[in-house]
Amino acid sequence: MRNLLAVGLAFLAAAPLGAQDFVKQRLEKSPRHHEWVVVKNGQREVHCFVVFPEVKTKSTCVIVIHENKGLTDWVRGVADQLAEAGYIAIAPDMLSGMGPKGGKTSDFPSEDAARTALGGLSKKPEQVTGDLNAAADYIVKVPGSNGKLAVCGFCWGGGQTFRFATNRSDLKGAFVFYGMFDMSRENLSKVNCPVYGFYAENDARINDTIPKTVELMKALGKTYEPITYSGAGHGFMRAGEDPAGSADNRKARTDAWERFRGLLKKL
Repeated sequence: MRNLLAVGLAFLAAAPLGAQDFVKQRLEKSPRHHEWVVVKNGQREVHCFVVFPEVKTKSTCVIVIHENKGLTDWVRGVADQLAEAGYIAIAPDMLSGMGPKGGKTSDFPSEDAARTALGGLSKKPEQVTGDLNAAADYIVKVPGSNGKLAVCGFCWGGGQTFRFATNRSDLKGAFVFYGMFDMSRENLSKVNCPVYGFYAENDARINDTIPKTVELMKALGKTYEPITYSGAGHGFMRAGEDPAGSADNRKARTDAWERFRGLLKKL
């Protein structure tokens, strides 16, 4: 029995890290200051994860909007990497108050349960906008902020990033990672900042919306610059971070991060 146990433990120790385990270890080793804050949207309390960079000068702030899984460790990892690049990052938990007993993402029993709950937010656009505005209003006023604000989001959060750009006039840039958006001319006419898209070649459901968006944004005189990454699949930013991820997803993630950081520097 002892030999079997020893073999089992050795196998687990040798097994490759999953994406979430990999992220957790990196977060635990991060030298940057992490904190949880609660911001108010009317009577709603929105839990937000904040990371500060280790820099000498004031920094641009970036809102990070999570996927349809909620505010996971992977999303917190994105916030930490943005801070590593020199930005103040805030990731609001859009499922705040919607979990079991009024909890947040971490209180759901599974990602599927969180995904189901988040689906209900499609009927509450005012709540989503209010939560994001509350996070934005908070972060631009913290010590160390230079007052500049950008937003990025992934999957569900990518679509909400585009939508937030139609509601927040002081954004300096919006970074949409494989998100779908209701691309009416009326909505897009409200965008006041450059929008940059990051898309996967193998993601027809999302990509079918790009040509219309390009056409409307051009007609409106708005900046919209989509890039599609060869061989990548939907969610390549997460999948490409997994040590066991495909070569195409890993390359897409590396190239997208390089582009993302380069564009942020120009804001």
